[in-house]
Amino acid sequence: MITVVGVRFKKAGKVYYFDPGKLKLTKGENVILETARGVEMGEVVVGPKEITEKEVVAPLKEVIRIATSGDLQVNEGNKEKEAKAFDICLKKIEEHKLEMKLVDVEYTFDNNKIIFYFTAEGRVDFRDLVKDLAGVFKTRIELRQIGVRDEAKMIGGIGPCGVSLCCSTWLGEFDPVSIKMAKDQNLSLNPTKISGVCGRLFCCLKYEHDVYKEMLKKLPHVGDSVKTPYGRGPVIQINPLLERVKVKVTNDNDGTEEIKVFQREEVEKLGAFLKREKERKEKEAEALSSGEEIRDPDEIRELEQLEELEKIEKQGKKPEPSKRREQRPRKKDGRPEEKRHVEKPQPRRKEDEKPPRPKEQQPREQKPKEQQPREQKPKEQQPREQKPTEQQDKKDRPKSKGKKKPYNKKKRRGKPRPKPDQKNKGDKGGGNK
Repeated sequence: MITVVGVRFKKAGKVYYFDPGKLKLTKGENVILETARGVEMGEVVVGPKEITEKEVVAPLKEVIRIATSGDLQVNEGNKEKEAKAFDICLKKIEEHKLEMKLVDVEYTFDNNKIIFYFTAEGRVDFRDLVKDLAGVFKTRIELRQIGVRDEAKMIGGIGPCGVSLCCSTWLGEFDPVSIKMAKDQNLSLNPTKISGVCGRLFCCLKYEHDVYKEMLKKLPHVGDSVKTPYGRGPVIQINPLLERVKVKVTNDNDGTEEIKVFQREEVEKLGAFLKREKERKEKEAEALSSGEEIRDPDEIRELEQLEELEKIEKQGKKPEPSKRREQRPRKKDGRPEEKRHVEKPQPRRKEDEKPPRPKEQQPREQKPKEQQPREQKPKEQQPREQKPTEQQDKKDRPKSKGKKKPYNKKKRRGKPRPKPDQKNKGDKGGGNK
């Protein structure tokens, strides 16, 4: 066991545990401590008490000293600086045209760091803003984005009930809240009616949910058939706090229907709900007598099924298949198809068997004839035609009569030019002769 004290740094903030050391601390005293953010001043909310090591978040830091009058003056001076820093930061945000809403500013006790809290719809690039603020305040700057619930906690306000917000007065941490809690308490599922100032579901839905959960176990569900002094009928509505049930009763004599309200003791549950409740009570009684933990009936059924399967596997037997009615195929009109009668083949009798056939005479094996190799005639080698040489080609070529045309090295590439018309062949100036 470890001796600790609970310290809170803000109003309605989270409680942190510290080692008191040799100091004798009482509830309500201000102390100076060392945290991850630096040296800070907090208020002792929980006096010295002993807790287990599992409840402590390591490493457990010690309290430095009890706050003096000088420390209180420093803390008040820091609050005045926070108001000035808030105005300066607003101007810088307007200069940089950033889409962010400044919520609060906080100075550490030793003025080593300034923390700016803001909200925004998405991510914001505030690197230039941090540089400007660091140049103004000449210290470390931290910009921290927070959620909508944290914003309401810092600013405060009055809820729809007419009382100041729980989160800003006494609620230390936010618990998860779901729409199922509103359903169990028979509240309207309109988001505007079950949402708070922050736009999220009421935190107070969590406060009474455990009570509603226990009361609903004792009452039948909506739609279950029950037996009443006036007859049987389905459950229409439930009031868990008053333990009342509204039933649509059908009179056995007249057959008329009426809606009546009954207490829990006047209603007898029928069907699966009655069996489920009986099993639960039996298991709880056995668990209490043996000193075991009370479990839900669904968990107990699963454990029993697993034990049966393990026994069957040890014996080497296969588990029996579930006996279910085979669903007959249906036609398009919805009527079931008639089963077709298929005759099974009967085994043959010895009298009906035919006598075996006589064996057919197999043909004699014929020896394959020996194939003699064919005589191959020698091919006559024909002399190859020799290609004429260049000198012979020149001699054999006929001599051209007349003068040889000069060889033009510059060859024209591309398409040939179109020939001029015969009429205008001799025209030079464009006129006719």
